[in-house]
Amino acid sequence: MSYKAKTAEMRAELRVMNKLIPETAAGFAQLSKAAKEEGTLSVKEREYVALAIAITQRCEPCVNFHVEALIRAGATREDLSSVMAMCIQMGGGPALMYAAHALAAWDEMTAPAA
Repeated sequence: MSYKAKTAEMRAELRVMNKLIPETAAGFAQLSKAAKEEGTLSVKEREYVALAIAITQRCEPCVNFHVEALIRAGATREDLSSVMAMCIQMGGGPALMYAAHALAAWDEMTAPAA
C-alpha cells in the first residue's frame, strides 16, 4: 500500500473514531492547535520536532502525517535528511527503519503526478 493510501486510510479510521468519542477528539484537536500556535518556533520547526518524535516512537501513521505537513510547510528533502540523521543518532536501529519510512513517504508524496 502506498504512503498516500495509508495516510488516507488512517484519516478515514480517525473520522470514525472521532464520531464515537467527539469530546476526546475535540480536546486533542484543541491541544494540537495550541501547540502549533504558541511559542517562538515556526510551524516548520515544530513539524521537524514532531517528525523526530514520530520516528523515534515508531509511529508510521504519525510519520506520514508529519512528512505531509512538512511538505506543505516548505521543507526540503535535505532538511528531512538532517532530521533523520539526528533521529538515527538518538534512536539507533529502530529509528533507522522509521527514518527510511519517512524518506519513502517524502519521495512518494513529492513525486510528480503520473
